[in-house]
Amino acid sequence: MALIMGLALVMAQTIAAEARGAPESFADLADQVSPAVVNITTSTTIEANTGPGPVVPEGSPFEDFFREFGNPNGDGAPRQRRGQALGSGFVISEDGFIVTNNHVIEQADEIEIEFFSGKTLDAIVIGTDPNTDIALLKVESDEALPFVPFGDSDAMRVGDWVMAVGNPLGQGFSVSAGIVSARNRALTGTYDDYIQTDAAINRGNSGGPLFNMDGQVIGVNTAILSPNGGSIGIGFSMASNVVTNVVGQLQEFGETRRGWLGVRIQDVGPDVAEAIGLEAAAGALVTDVPEGPSSEAGIEAGDVIISFDGKDVVDTRELVRMVGNAPVGATVRVVVFRDGATQTLKVVLGRRETAENAVPAVAEQAAPEEPAEMIVLGLTVMPLGDEMRDELGLGGTVEGLVVTNVDEASEAYEKGLRAGDVITEAGQKKVLEPADLQARLDEATEAGRKSILLLLRRGGDPRFVALTLE
Repeated sequence: MALIMGLALVMAQTIAAEARGAPESFADLADQVSPAVVNITTSTTIEANTGPGPVVPEGSPFEDFFREFGNPNGDGAPRQRRGQALGSGFVISEDGFIVTNNHVIEQADEIEIEFFSGKTLDAIVIGTDPNTDIALLKVESDEALPFVPFGDSDAMRVGDWVMAVGNPLGQGFSVSAGIVSARNRALTGTYDDYIQTDAAINRGNSGGPLFNMDGQVIGVNTAILSPNGGSIGIGFSMASNVVTNVVGQLQEFGETRRGWLGVRIQDVGPDVAEAIGLEAAAGALVTDVPEGPSSEAGIEAGDVIISFDGKDVVDTRELVRMVGNAPVGATVRVVVFRDGATQTLKVVLGRRETAENAVPAVAEQAAPEEPAEMIVLGLTVMPLGDEMRDELGLGGTVEGLVVTNVDEASEAYEKGLRAGDVITEAGQKKVLEPADLQARLDEATEAGRKSILLLLRRGGDPRFVALTLE
């Protein structure tokens, strides 16, 4: 009876595990995908760090000896040595395209690819994208190479099984398994969309694939969070839906070509949403519109972008990703919230890579005369004159009220306002004189607002701050 009950318990546990989707073994999956996973060895020529040499008297018989010891070539050139780095990658097409991390092959003179079979081939760099840390390589082979397909990273759920394959710590082909621990993680990049996993990822795994249970690549293993450089069960893989877009552009152009909207933005907090009459704290608040696609389409500072190309905008990070993934030259519909209502504008996207260093033209304009100070909401303000504009390093087109003092007991001080900030708008209207600011405060009070939205510039950088009306 005990034996029967024991067998029944084991069978029940097995059935329950299968019902949860828990694999009995990863062996078949490892056999299926391993031939397409590669080890990457790079070589780089670097100057040797010989350190300080011995000091000998000039004319000493040892002078020539130590000179030759420090430079055995005797040609006066700095000593050099070869440095090597290890990483992982995976083949995505039978004709030899390979995906890895940019930091694995960055500044490499030579790149050697080792396949699961032991075969080695030299690779060339097709293109790289430091923003997502992705690189595309190419090898030439006389025969078709085994490859793996990309999967849909957006279909992955927290708790799904995943398997990482790579070359951890230079030990050769290795497999580790775990689950998706979290989704949509952001580390430091603008386009970050990482899958967090507890599958063991160590140095050397960089650039290797993270597989779903169908043998599809749903992430590129990129980083670990660790106090000692080893795996503690917190690894990050760049989501495949980001990678496929980057790889497609690198294959076609050898570089990335991301869409550019041409606005500066910040997140919409609850206080900002209340100040402008927006029902929910969502979207991307436009702080500046330099010359470019958005200015031509009619987008203005103070607009809240709530929809891009038919998709709701949750925050600035999501908008940046959506725009970056859109094709250059595409005409998209952008819905903005302005003056209590929505407007739909059509924007022809530019290219971010060529616009990042663009500086909008400025024109000289006269400054208000006869400055007069005013104290309001804990801020002491006065019109921005030419002398103050020069001291603050502002362009000639910047107009508004300069903050000369901030009461440290005020909400304005708590929210980061400081002397030298310039208030260019209040209640989404320009302010040039203290009387303009007072008028905006009166209007907000009469409209029953609990706070007022100020547009500030500090060192030329704009941002919105909502202050409670007193």
